[in-house]
Amino acid sequence: MKIAVVGTGYVGLVTGTCLAETGNQVICVDINEQKVKMMQEGQLPIYEPGLELIFHRNIEQKRLLFTSHLAEAIAEAKIIFLALPTPPGGDGSADLSYVLGAAKDIAKLLTDYKVIVTKSTVPVGTADKVTAIMKENTNAEFAVVSNPEFLREGVAVEDFMKPDRVVVGTTDERARKLIAELYAPYVRQGNPVIFMDERSSELTKYAANSFLATKISFMNEIANLCELVGADVDMVRRGIGADDRIGKRFLFSGIGYGGSCFPKDVQALARSAGENNYDFKILNSVMEVNEIQRQLFVEKVKKYFKSDFKGKKFAMWGLAFKPETDDIREAPSLYIIDELLNAGAEITAFDPEAMKNVKNLIGDKINYATDQYEALKGADALLIVTEWPAFRTPDFDQIDNLLKSKVIFDGRNLYDLEKMIDCGYYYNSIGRRLIGNASA
Repeated sequence: MKIAVVGTGYVGLVTGTCLAETGNQVICVDINEQKVKMMQEGQLPIYEPGLELIFHRNIEQKRLLFTSHLAEAIAEAKIIFLALPTPPGGDGSADLSYVLGAAKDIAKLLTDYKVIVTKSTVPVGTADKVTAIMKENTNAEFAVVSNPEFLREGVAVEDFMKPDRVVVGTTDERARKLIAELYAPYVRQGNPVIFMDERSSELTKYAANSFLATKISFMNEIANLCELVGADVDMVRRGIGADDRIGKRFLFSGIGYGGSCFPKDVQALARSAGENNYDFKILNSVMEVNEIQRQLFVEKVKKYFKSDFKGKKFAMWGLAFKPETDDIREAPSLYIIDELLNAGAEITAFDPEAMKNVKNLIGDKINYATDQYEALKGADALLIVTEWPAFRTPDFDQIDNLLKSKVIFDGRNLYDLEKMIDCGYYYNSIGRRLIGNASA
């Protein structure tokens, strides 16, 4: 099948590449000509495990092409995916200008029936808006379908190739048959393609991400209570996670969620509820807890050093909002960096993938290490912000020799408490007992 994908961000590039991997002819279009040229030359603009191999393979097999010309991309396509950004506006609502602008441009180019698929995360009613704007600009037949993505950065390729489910919102029978044919290779093991109306499909995406964010914030609240009453959040997590009604996933406490999806999706759903005169109290609390969680981490550091950061140096392990990605959107690290720098501290950070993006954003306000151990040299404390696998079993002898003081603030609960006692560390984690003396 011939496919066009409009937009080559995380979702668009993974979608286009994975669709090509099953034999489809895919053209990805983006207005950024420099980015298009880079991809045409076989360079990936993002880091995503597993993507590079199939990206190169499908370019070589000429099943995956890139262009900056919309007309070229959609000319022979049966299905056109819109994978465009929907950033939050000043009031928290999703900005649909990119999606609606692309829909208008596509409509003016239509000559025959095509299926327009909104892959972007969009508020309820967006399919209606896309349909309306296209009808104003074309007499050709078309169908607008909602097909939200459920890709997790770090495992996005696997999620696309072997989805738990595929959600499709359409009332057009022709579109339904085409989408079912398109996704058939990805659900051979029996995972469902769930067809529904467009509005239910749009809400499903927001509901899924908001529920997962709610689990995270709930466990962070439990972790904070654990610290006050002397309980261990890891034990609580294991105890409730064994209940299959609750499940084991998204129960790890830490310094809050970030990334391109959860923050804006929770905010957008709460805003959408407000626009319909509904006060979504749970989501407002989820957002509040998430903000507080990263603040509490900084407060722990301030308390230990008595808010005196003059001449203090900190090593930071992790910058990305989660491991296996270079994405720093809404990353807790950025808040922590700002707070510590404003208090007069010096920071040297290491992240396996995200340092370039942080440097592009904040420049040389912090130092960047070539490896995790270099970041430790002369530091007064180690701050663990992202749970990269390489940080889980470090060489503690090296840490001892490089840190000025044996002090670790762990925002991801990577280390065993007994191990920290044996090594003689001051170790402050999330929702667990404090190890060592409580002041510098």
